[in-house]
Amino acid sequence: MPEITDFKDLINWQKGMDLAEKCYFLTKLFPRDELYGIVQQIRRSTVSIPANIAEGYGRRTTGDYIRFLNIAQGSINELETCLILSQRVGLSTKKDTLSIISLIREESRMIIALIKNLNYKTKLSK
Repeated sequence: MPEITDFKDLINWQKGMDLAEKCYFLTKLFPRDELYGIVQQIRRSTVSIPANIAEGYGRRTTGDYIRFLNIAQGSINELETCLILSQRVGLSTKKDTLSIISLIREESRMIIALIKNLNYKTKLSK
């Protein structure tokens, strides 16, 4: 297993960046009048995922790291909600939405696993 020396080495962060990229490409297809509506909301929530993973990794305590991972998890839920709504109102196709939601759920599982692992290590060190 490669050594993690930087937040960019984290698989969670890398997957979050892939997810953000896919959301940016998807929202380029949305109507221009949604630029300050759901497009902005999708982009902000998707960027928040890897940004909070990176910020948490850079914090000095495990508790802070976990807090930022929980914020990233909240952004995942927000993003999924926005994508479901975009499909329901006809801004995106079911195929496009489901492929991204599949990535969202994978990222969510990975973040939850990391939080559990960090909590376990914290309990062991006490």
